[in-house]
Amino acid sequence: MTEQANMTNVLDEFGLEDGGLDALLGEDQQNAGQAKAPRDLALFRNIPVRLTLEVDSIDIALGDLLQLSQGEVLPLDKQAGAPMDVRVNGTLLAKAEVVVVDGKYGLRLTEVMDGLSLSSLSGHA
Repeated sequence: MTEQANMTNVLDEFGLEDGGLDALLGEDQQNAGQAKAPRDLALFRNIPVRLTLEVDSIDIALGDLLQLSQGEVLPLDKQAGAPMDVRVNGTLLAKAEVVVVDGKYGLRLTEVMDGLSLSSLSGHA
């Protein structure tokens, strides 16, 4: 079964086929070009997402990767102290610096990507 067919079955099961999902999210196809009022995301607040901190990435040939051994150092392009990427399910959300909080690592957000507002996502203005 294709992903699209599987998604259609899930939407059907919850009665969200034929525009029902748009209605649930407060979207009106007739007014798609107009500015939309902010959605109430309360329905989605408890859905788990994966938040990751990305230091940097490099391209390496598979042959070179297979020859690596414990203790080897792979140089990265990112400067020490430069903000790192914070991603949610792989999508860039913000830039952050690493801090220590009660002996554990933490993140201090230094920049939130354009068009995103953490307060609007949380439901608190």
